[in-house]
Amino acid sequence: MAAPELRLRAARPGLLTLPWDRALAEWQAPEVTLRDLPVGPSRHLVRFVESDGELWALKELPPRIAAREYDILSRLEVMGLNAVRPAGLVFQPDFDAAILLTRYLVGSWQYRRMFMRLPPDAPKHRARLFDAMATLLVELHRHGVFWGDCSLANTLFSRDGQLLQAFLVDAETSEIHPRLSNGQRTQDIDITVENVAAGLLDVAARLRRPELEDGFIGEALAIRERYERLWELLHAAPTFGFADRYRVEGTIRKLNELGFAVEEVSLQPVSSGADELRLHVAVGDRRYHATQLQRLTGMDVGEGQARILLGDLQAYQSQLCREAGHDVDERTAAQLWVMEVATPTMHRAHAAVGGTGTPIQAYCDLLEVRWLLSERAGHDIGTDRALQALARNVVPSESAAQLMVVETPTEPFSVLDEDD
Repeated sequence: MAAPELRLRAARPGLLTLPWDRALAEWQAPEVTLRDLPVGPSRHLVRFVESDGELWALKELPPRIAAREYDILSRLEVMGLNAVRPAGLVFQPDFDAAILLTRYLVGSWQYRRMFMRLPPDAPKHRARLFDAMATLLVELHRHGVFWGDCSLANTLFSRDGQLLQAFLVDAETSEIHPRLSNGQRTQDIDITVENVAAGLLDVAARLRRPELEDGFIGEALAIRERYERLWELLHAAPTFGFADRYRVEGTIRKLNELGFAVEEVSLQPVSSGADELRLHVAVGDRRYHATQLQRLTGMDVGEGQARILLGDLQAYQSQLCREAGHDVDERTAAQLWVMEVATPTMHRAHAAVGGTGTPIQAYCDLLEVRWLLSERAGHDIGTDRALQALARNVVPSESAAQLMVVETPTEPFSVLDEDD
């Protein structure tokens, strides 16, 4: 037998001892710790393995396709784009196959699992998923990435504060260019709309709700509009008079609110001798608030999580200033907040939800629940009561559209009625 060729970016002892000399379909327990996780339809065999205290996804592919996808995923990682992270590639000459090894995306959801738990008559919940998909597609296209097979089945979703992030899972048909043409972008959007519509019709069939089909198709078509609105905002070049240049601040604020960092602003005359200026904005990665938080605290979190945590940090800084009777600089406040508030409370919040998800996300949910309950009570209800509500998986009824109802792999949040 020819020995397999291993290329492991994650040099874990347990990974080295896996039975790489056997076809993936032949791997059996107890020699290998396999996890049965729901996945969408796939052209290739996918299995999940626990090793070295982590979970890994393994996909069997023809060698040429596996090598190409490994390269694409590696380049996406370097660019910092939302995609599963490659961990290794194993060539098996005896089977004319290769196994692509990727890190399992902790706390992620596959769309079938989400949609079967979401209320089918509540499109506002699905709208957040489609916002995330459109944003991911825009980010890929801005970096010259043609996905080629964007679909619900090839996308994973993860909570990021009270937002959702979409992640590319399958890069078999992806291409990376210096820049995409409008035709390439249009083709990728067309593929996305068609695939999402097919995925939604599959959900309607599984739910045995054919009356949902027309609405589902409309939701799929609306992804194009979501994409185009965001693309236009990022690439618009508005013109205005020199006296109205204050409008630049409004554009920057709008981009920052969406999480995009502005790297450069250029104001150029439309024509020689004219008073009219054209605005060009160079937009960086979608980590504006995450970068701020990391600079202050060293914490590396998602953009949506960073917005919530920065709000908590600012409230804590204001409290310190009131107690001290003088200003407290943001770095000092950040260090104290991490030690005295964020670290201990996030572990309490994570314990309250049974260790599901991540401590950071659990803390973000605690802050949201505390704010919502305090708004309803008319005063700050405190951390302990918010922890109790979080542990019981209940949220105020008016927040049902704000907290994703599929937070954990066990049970969704229930709704706390006014008289509860």
